[in-house]
Amino acid sequence: MSNAVSALNGKVAAGEVTIREAGLRGMITLRADLSDSKVKSICTSLTGAAFPSSGQANCDDAKGLCWMSPDEVLILVPYDTVADALEQIAKALKNKHHLAENVSDARALITVEGTFAREVIAKLAPVDLHPDAFQPGDFRRSHIGQVAAAFWMRDQDTIAVICFRSVAEYAFDLLATSAKAGRVGFFA
Repeated sequence: MSNAVSALNGKVAAGEVTIREAGLRGMITLRADLSDSKVKSICTSLTGAAFPSSGQANCDDAKGLCWMSPDEVLILVPYDTVADALEQIAKALKNKHHLAENVSDARALITVEGTFAREVIAKLAPVDLHPDAFQPGDFRRSHIGQVAAAFWMRDQDTIAVICFRSVAEYAFDLLATSAKAGRVGFFA
C-alpha cells in the first residue's frame, strides 16, 4: 500500500503574501436536504462547527463546513478520520436520501495569507471581494484564472482556496504570481 501525499507536497511561496499548500485534508461532499435536522446534526457533530447558511463557511484549521449549493455541503475533517466520518454519516442518515463521498484525494487546499490576500484573489476571480461584500466566513464557488475553485475568508488576512488536484499546480502558480505582482491598492 502506498502512502498518501498531498497534491503539492506542502509547497510554499513566501513573500508579503504567502501561498501555501495545506497538505492532506479530509473532505467529504454531502448531498442531501440541508434543511433536515438530522443532516445538520451529523455535520455539526463531526466538525464542531455551526451549520453554514447560504454562501458561508464555518471552519477552523482542520474541521469545518462549507455551503456548496442548496443541496450540498463540504465537510472538512482530519484526513485520517474520513472513513470513520463516512460511517457515521451513513448510520445517521440511514433512512434519508443522501450521497456522501470522500473527495479528499481529488482536491487540494491552498491558503493565501498576508495583508493583501484579498487583492491576490480579486485579480483572478470574477467575484466582488470588496470588504463590504466579502468578509470572514463568506464562501464563494467561482474560478481563479481558467479553473474552477471555491474559496472562503478565514480572517481578514487569510483566504482558503479549494481546487481540483489535477489543476493544483496551475492554481498555486497563478496565486503565487498574483501575490508576487504586488498590491493594486483597490481596497485601500
